[in-house]
Amino acid sequence: MSSLSIDQQYCGPPNSGNGGYACGLLAQRIDGPSRVRLHAPPPLNTSLNIVETDTHVELRDDQRLIASAQPAEAPTSPPAAPSLAQACAAREHFKGFQQHNFTSCFVCGPQRQPGEGLCLFTGPVPNTNLVACDWVALPAFTDKSGLVKPEFVWSALDCPSFFGLDLPYVDGKVLLLGEMQAVILQPLPSDQSLVVYGWKRNIEGRKHYAGAAIANANGDILAHAEHLWIEIK
Repeated sequence: MSSLSIDQQYCGPPNSGNGGYACGLLAQRIDGPSRVRLHAPPPLNTSLNIVETDTHVELRDDQRLIASAQPAEAPTSPPAAPSLAQACAAREHFKGFQQHNFTSCFVCGPQRQPGEGLCLFTGPVPNTNLVACDWVALPAFTDKSGLVKPEFVWSALDCPSFFGLDLPYVDGKVLLLGEMQAVILQPLPSDQSLVVYGWKRNIEGRKHYAGAAIANANGDILAHAEHLWIEIK
Protein backbone atom coordinates (compact mmCIF):
# COMPACT_ATOMS: atom_id res chain seq x y z
CA MET A 1 0.00 0.00 0.00
CA SER A 2 1.35 3.43 -0.97
CA SER A 3 0.52 6.83 0.43
CA LEU A 4 0.59 10.53 -0.37
CA SER A 5 0.25 13.82 1.44
CA ILE A 6 -1.22 17.11 0.18
CA ASP A 7 0.92 20.08 1.16
CA GLN A 8 -0.65 23.33 2.37
CA GLN A 9 0.53 24.99 -0.85
CA TYR A 10 -2.07 22.99 -2.77
CA CYS A 11 -5.13 24.03 -0.77
CA GLY A 12 -8.48 25.03 -2.25
CA PRO A 13 -10.38 26.10 0.84
CA PRO A 14 -7.81 27.09 3.49
CA ASN A 15 -8.07 23.79 5.38
CA SER A 16 -8.41 21.23 2.58
CA GLY A 17 -6.75 20.30 -0.68
CA ASN A 18 -7.72 21.80 -4.01
CA GLY A 19 -10.20 19.38 -5.58
CA GLY A 20 -8.59 19.24 -9.01
CA TYR A 21 -5.14 18.68 -7.54
CA ALA A 22 -6.36 15.86 -5.31
CA CYS A 23 -8.24 14.27 -8.22
CA GLY A 24 -5.17 14.54 -10.42
CA LEU A 25 -2.96 12.75 -7.92
CA LEU A 26 -5.34 9.81 -7.79
CA ALA A 27 -6.13 9.82 -11.53
CA GLN A 28 -2.49 9.03 -12.32
CA ARG A 29 -3.19 5.51 -11.07
CA ILE A 30 -5.66 5.04 -13.96
CA ASP A 31 -4.62 4.59 -17.59
CA GLY A 32 -6.45 6.89 -19.98
CA PRO A 33 -9.58 8.94 -19.20
CA SER A 34 -10.79 8.66 -15.63
CA ARG A 35 -13.50 9.81 -13.26
CA VAL A 36 -12.65 10.84 -9.71
CA ARG A 37 -15.25 11.38 -7.00
CA LEU A 38 -14.47 13.35 -3.87
CA HIS A 39 -16.27 11.83 -0.89
CA ALA A 40 -14.82 14.21 1.69
CA PRO A 41 -12.59 17.32 1.66
CA PRO A 42 -8.99 16.13 1.19
CA PRO A 43 -7.07 16.88 4.40
CA LEU A 44 -3.77 18.74 4.28
CA ASN A 45 -0.39 17.59 5.60
CA THR A 46 -1.81 14.14 6.35
CA SER A 47 -0.54 10.76 5.22
CA LEU A 48 -3.32 9.33 3.05
CA ASN A 49 -3.38 5.70 1.96
CA ILE A 50 -3.84 4.68 -1.68
CA VAL A 51 -5.81 1.44 -1.98
CA GLU A 52 -5.95 -0.22 -5.41
CA THR A 53 -8.62 -2.79 -6.34
CA ASP A 54 -9.41 -4.58 -9.60
CA THR A 55 -11.90 -1.88 -10.59
CA HIS A 56 -10.89 1.38 -8.93
CA VAL A 57 -8.45 3.25 -6.71
CA GLU A 58 -9.32 4.74 -3.32
CA LEU A 59 -7.72 7.48 -1.25
CA ARG A 60 -8.28 6.95 2.48
CA ASP A 61 -7.54 8.74 5.72
CA ASP A 62 -7.39 5.64 7.92
CA GLN A 63 -10.90 4.19 7.40
CA ARG A 64 -12.45 7.38 6.00
CA LEU A 65 -12.89 7.40 2.21
CA ILE A 66 -11.62 10.67 0.75
CA ALA A 67 -11.74 9.99 -3.00
CA SER A 68 -12.19 7.19 -5.52
CA ALA A 69 -11.06 6.95 -9.14
CA GLN A 70 -12.03 4.62 -11.95
CA PRO A 71 -11.63 4.36 -15.73
CA ALA A 72 -14.18 6.33 -17.73
CA GLU A 73 -15.01 7.42 -21.23
CA ALA A 74 -13.54 10.71 -22.40
CA PRO A 75 -15.68 13.74 -21.52
CA THR A 76 -17.90 15.24 -24.20
CA SER A 77 -15.97 17.22 -26.79
CA PRO A 78 -15.53 20.81 -25.59
CA PRO A 79 -16.56 23.96 -27.43
CA ALA A 80 -13.95 25.63 -29.61
CA ALA A 81 -11.30 27.49 -27.68
CA PRO A 82 -11.18 31.28 -27.66
CA SER A 83 -8.09 32.85 -29.15
CA LEU A 84 -5.01 33.55 -27.07
CA ALA A 85 -5.66 37.28 -27.45
CA GLN A 86 -9.22 36.82 -26.15
CA ALA A 87 -7.94 34.76 -23.22
CA CYS A 88 -5.35 37.41 -22.29
CA ALA A 89 -7.98 40.14 -22.40
CA ALA A 90 -10.50 38.08 -20.39
CA ARG A 91 -7.98 37.59 -17.55
CA GLU A 92 -8.29 41.28 -16.69
CA HIS A 93 -12.01 40.85 -15.90
CA PHE A 94 -11.78 37.88 -13.51
CA LYS A 95 -14.69 38.15 -11.05
CA GLY A 96 -12.57 36.73 -8.27
CA PHE A 97 -10.53 39.93 -8.12
CA GLN A 98 -13.54 41.61 -6.49
CA GLN A 99 -15.24 38.74 -4.62
CA HIS A 100 -13.81 35.32 -3.85
CA ASN A 101 -14.65 32.72 -1.20
CA PHE A 102 -11.18 31.17 -1.17
CA THR A 103 -8.62 33.87 -1.92
CA SER A 104 -5.70 31.55 -1.15
CA CYS A 105 -6.82 28.77 -3.53
CA PHE A 106 -3.84 27.19 -5.27
CA VAL A 107 -5.47 27.45 -8.71
CA CYS A 108 -7.47 30.68 -8.74
CA GLY A 109 -6.73 32.53 -5.49
CA PRO A 110 -5.88 36.20 -6.15
CA GLN A 111 -3.59 36.23 -3.10
CA ARG A 112 -1.24 33.76 -4.80
CA GLN A 113 1.90 34.78 -6.66
CA PRO A 114 3.08 33.06 -9.87
CA GLY A 115 4.98 29.91 -8.98
CA GLU A 116 3.28 29.70 -5.59
CA GLY A 117 -0.07 29.15 -7.32
CA LEU A 118 -1.27 28.64 -10.88
CA CYS A 119 -2.87 32.12 -11.01
CA LEU A 120 -5.61 31.04 -13.42
CA PHE A 121 -7.85 34.09 -13.40
CA THR A 122 -10.54 33.26 -15.97
CA GLY A 123 -12.76 36.16 -17.01
CA PRO A 124 -15.72 36.30 -19.41
CA VAL A 125 -15.06 36.19 -23.14
CA PRO A 126 -17.38 38.70 -24.88
CA ASN A 127 -20.18 37.26 -27.03
CA THR A 128 -19.63 33.71 -25.74
CA ASN A 129 -20.66 31.63 -22.72
CA LEU A 130 -16.99 31.02 -21.88
CA VAL A 131 -14.53 32.28 -19.32
CA ALA A 132 -10.84 32.11 -20.16
CA CYS A 133 -7.31 33.20 -19.41
CA ASP A 134 -3.84 32.60 -20.75
CA TRP A 135 -1.37 30.33 -18.94
CA VAL A 136 2.33 29.63 -19.13
CA ALA A 137 3.24 26.84 -16.71
CA LEU A 138 6.27 27.74 -14.59
CA PRO A 139 9.09 25.25 -13.88
CA ALA A 140 7.67 24.45 -10.42
CA PHE A 141 4.80 22.64 -12.15
CA THR A 142 6.72 20.68 -14.79
CA ASP A 143 8.75 17.49 -14.99
CA LYS A 144 12.35 17.13 -16.13
CA SER A 145 11.21 17.17 -19.77
CA GLY A 146 9.51 20.53 -19.34
CA LEU A 147 6.00 19.08 -19.54
CA VAL A 148 3.25 19.99 -17.08
CA LYS A 149 2.81 17.27 -14.46
CA PRO A 150 -0.61 15.53 -14.63
CA GLU A 151 -1.75 16.69 -11.19
CA PHE A 152 -1.29 20.29 -12.31
CA VAL A 153 -3.15 19.67 -15.57
CA TRP A 154 -6.10 18.43 -13.49
CA SER A 155 -5.68 21.42 -11.18
CA ALA A 156 -5.81 23.81 -14.13
CA LEU A 157 -9.02 22.16 -15.33
CA ASP A 158 -10.73 22.61 -11.96
CA CYS A 159 -11.52 26.21 -10.97
CA PRO A 160 -12.11 27.58 -14.50
CA SER A 161 -15.16 25.32 -14.68
CA PHE A 162 -16.56 26.90 -11.50
CA PHE A 163 -16.22 30.40 -12.89
CA GLY A 164 -17.74 29.15 -16.13
CA LEU A 165 -20.97 28.61 -14.18
CA ASP A 166 -21.19 32.41 -13.96
CA LEU A 167 -23.00 32.34 -10.63
CA PRO A 168 -23.84 35.56 -8.81
CA TYR A 169 -21.70 36.02 -5.72
CA VAL A 170 -23.63 35.35 -2.51
CA ASP A 171 -21.74 35.77 0.75
CA GLY A 172 -21.65 32.45 2.58
CA LYS A 173 -22.79 30.39 -0.41
CA VAL A 174 -20.15 27.77 -1.21
CA LEU A 175 -19.82 25.18 -3.98
CA LEU A 176 -17.32 22.33 -3.67
CA LEU A 177 -16.11 19.98 -6.37
CA GLY A 178 -17.88 16.63 -6.11
CA GLU A 179 -16.71 14.80 -9.22
CA MET A 180 -14.36 15.35 -12.12
CA GLN A 181 -13.95 13.36 -15.34
CA ALA A 182 -10.95 14.27 -17.46
CA VAL A 183 -8.60 13.21 -20.24
CA ILE A 184 -5.17 14.49 -21.20
CA LEU A 185 -4.92 14.18 -24.98
CA GLN A 186 -1.42 15.58 -25.41
CA PRO A 187 1.36 16.52 -23.00
CA LEU A 188 1.20 20.18 -22.05
CA PRO A 189 4.33 22.18 -22.90
CA SER A 190 5.71 24.84 -20.58
CA ASP A 191 7.49 26.89 -23.24
CA GLN A 192 4.39 28.44 -24.80
CA SER A 193 1.24 30.28 -23.83
CA LEU A 194 -1.85 28.11 -23.45
CA VAL A 195 -5.55 28.96 -23.29
CA VAL A 196 -7.53 27.71 -20.28
CA TYR A 197 -11.30 28.07 -20.48
CA GLY A 198 -14.49 26.95 -18.77
CA TRP A 199 -18.24 26.89 -19.37
CA LYS A 200 -21.58 25.98 -17.80
CA ARG A 201 -23.36 22.78 -18.80
CA ASN A 202 -26.54 22.80 -16.68
CA ILE A 203 -27.83 23.20 -13.13
CA GLU A 204 -30.16 20.82 -11.26
CA GLY A 205 -30.97 22.09 -7.80
CA ARG A 206 -27.77 22.02 -5.74
CA LYS A 207 -25.92 20.15 -8.50
CA HIS A 208 -24.03 22.36 -10.93
CA TYR A 209 -22.49 20.80 -14.06
CA ALA A 210 -19.64 22.51 -15.86
CA GLY A 211 -16.68 21.88 -18.15
CA ALA A 212 -13.17 23.14 -18.83
CA ALA A 213 -10.44 22.66 -21.39
CA ILE A 214 -6.86 23.65 -22.18
CA ALA A 215 -5.79 24.46 -25.73
CA ASN A 216 -2.66 25.72 -27.44
CA ALA A 217 -2.50 28.99 -29.36
CA ASN A 218 -3.62 27.16 -32.53
CA GLY A 219 -6.82 26.04 -30.83
CA ASP A 220 -5.80 22.39 -30.52
CA ILE A 221 -7.37 20.81 -27.41
CA LEU A 222 -4.71 19.33 -25.14
CA ALA A 223 -6.90 18.31 -22.18
CA HIS A 224 -10.53 18.68 -21.14
CA ALA A 225 -12.88 17.76 -18.32
CA GLU A 226 -16.43 17.74 -17.03
CA HIS A 227 -17.33 18.56 -13.45
CA LEU A 228 -20.03 18.24 -10.84
CA TRP A 229 -20.09 21.05 -8.30
CA ILE A 230 -22.23 20.67 -5.17
CA GLU A 231 -23.75 23.64 -3.40
CA ILE A 232 -23.13 23.28 0.32
CA LYS A 233 -26.12 24.24 2.45
